[in-house]
Amino acid sequence: MFTFLPYTLRTLWRHRARTMLTVSGSAVALFVLCFVAAVQEGMDGLQRRQEAKGSLIVFQANKFCPATSHLPQDYQQRVARLDGVRDVVPIQVFTNNCRASLDVIVFYGVPSEKLRQARDFQLIAGDWSDFTKHRDAAVVGRAVAARRGIELGNTFSIGALSVTVAGIFSSDDPAEENYIYSHLEFLQRGRGMNLVGTVTQLEVLLHDGVNLIAKCKEIDDTLRGGPVDTDTRPKGVFQANSLGDLAQLIGFAHYLGYACVGLVLALVATTTVMSVQDRIQEHAILHTIGFSGPRVFRLVVTESVLLSLAGGVVGVTAAMVLLQTTSLSVSAEAVTIAFTPSVRLVWIGLLVSLVVGTLAGILPAIHAARANIVQALRQI
Repeated sequence: MFTFLPYTLRTLWRHRARTMLTVSGSAVALFVLCFVAAVQEGMDGLQRRQEAKGSLIVFQANKFCPATSHLPQDYQQRVARLDGVRDVVPIQVFTNNCRASLDVIVFYGVPSEKLRQARDFQLIAGDWSDFTKHRDAAVVGRAVAARRGIELGNTFSIGALSVTVAGIFSSDDPAEENYIYSHLEFLQRGRGMNLVGTVTQLEVLLHDGVNLIAKCKEIDDTLRGGPVDTDTRPKGVFQANSLGDLAQLIGFAHYLGYACVGLVLALVATTTVMSVQDRIQEHAILHTIGFSGPRVFRLVVTESVLLSLAGGVVGVTAAMVLLQTTSLSVSAEAVTIAFTPSVRLVWIGLLVSLVVGTLAGILPAIHAARANIVQALRQI
């Protein structure tokens, strides 16, 4: 294939307007495909991480949005006494929007002494002591800080809630970087939030080897008969349930990805067919000077692959740069999915371009390889 490269590049350059239009269309389609795949990548990564951690979420039964869940905080002590429980973290959640949105702000109120044990992240700006000493302090995820232009020492407000940024953190979990952590008591006593003695949920950290499903049932049985019924689930299952409608939408978006692949196939195939039709005489001359049918076939397929790969490289590169610099995410019911760029997505995008380019060139290449030399030369 590479022996035809100089000749193919000159051919594409002779028809550069058509080439640029095809490459641009393919790039846009691969750009959209990468965005769709990045959302799915973020959701899969979120579920994998939570399953690996093996923690549970205790939530008020028959509630959905965090604003509607109110558990007695003393449930913490009752759950902590159960076998296999390593720690229990009471969490108060505040969000500006429970519906699916690209710009949801989620506050997690957590006791300062438990935050560093329950979350695996590191400060890239600020100091932990500033956070622990000030009741209205907060540590902000790097993604939400970049999206909202938040800097160390700023006062950040959502509605009646205002916090001073004592630190900005990064995490191996891209979704985690879209949250803001403040003191539990601060959220409970915030303006218009008379929530002292209650929390939104309990996060239960377990020892290794504990059966998650059995422990969920045990916790609910232990708390049954209390003032509030509970629904305990593994954290990954809880988040997947919270993202239920959004997950269906993401699943539907797969069809958009398939449409993008079809668009690239149609664009490249159409351009290759037009190129073959325009160069019937040229291919006939190639036959007369000794090019066999298979060599002409490879020549046309090479042209098709180069067109598709060029669009793929441009589209995938643009998508990865945008995903990396904008820290996009989508949230529902205070659970966030980060649009996750990865090397895997790059390879998928380039592989799709290569395969589609090959498929798009096969039929035009067969037509060119089987061209009748005499009839073609009569058209000169």
